[in-house]
Amino acid sequence: RGIRTVVNLRGGFDASFYALEKDACARLGLNLVDFTITSREVPSRARVHGAKALFESLEYPALMHCKSGADRAGIMSVLYLHFRKGVPIRQAMDQLSLKYLHVKAGKTGVLDYTFERYLAEGEPAGLTFLEWVDSPAYDPDAIKADFRSNMWGRALTETLLRRE
Repeated sequence: RGIRTVVNLRGGFDASFYALEKDACARLGLNLVDFTITSREVPSRARVHGAKALFESLEYPALMHCKSGADRAGIMSVLYLHFRKGVPIRQAMDQLSLKYLHVKAGKTGVLDYTFERYLAEGEPAGLTFLEWVDSPAYDPDAIKADFRSNMWGRALTETLLRRE
């Protein structure tokens, strides 16, 4: 399919799956890039800027993956569409949907909430997403503290689906 780069969103660490992935990429002549992003945290400014830099430097076509392909891959797909393709955040947020098995009601909903805060605060102020992230209004700890998941969402993501 012409893939040149594999982006591992779980980060590189000492685990059997990672050793197998690293070996397979080496054998197939693919670039393996590790970019750690979490599914239950508001990304830091450095992580948002890192994602932008990542999308500017990859050899395409690229494939991104995490464990389930719903949460970390979802937020990175939003950022990819926005930073690389110029898609407005409001539209790019479709990547964080039940269609892709992302559960907004669980703890992973903090990812949606981050973008919702931008749409409620940054966009009306005329700020781009990156300008908002760089502003004092972007406080990952406060945004996470304001977010509320619900019981059924937590049961689904934490117990049934066993998301990381």
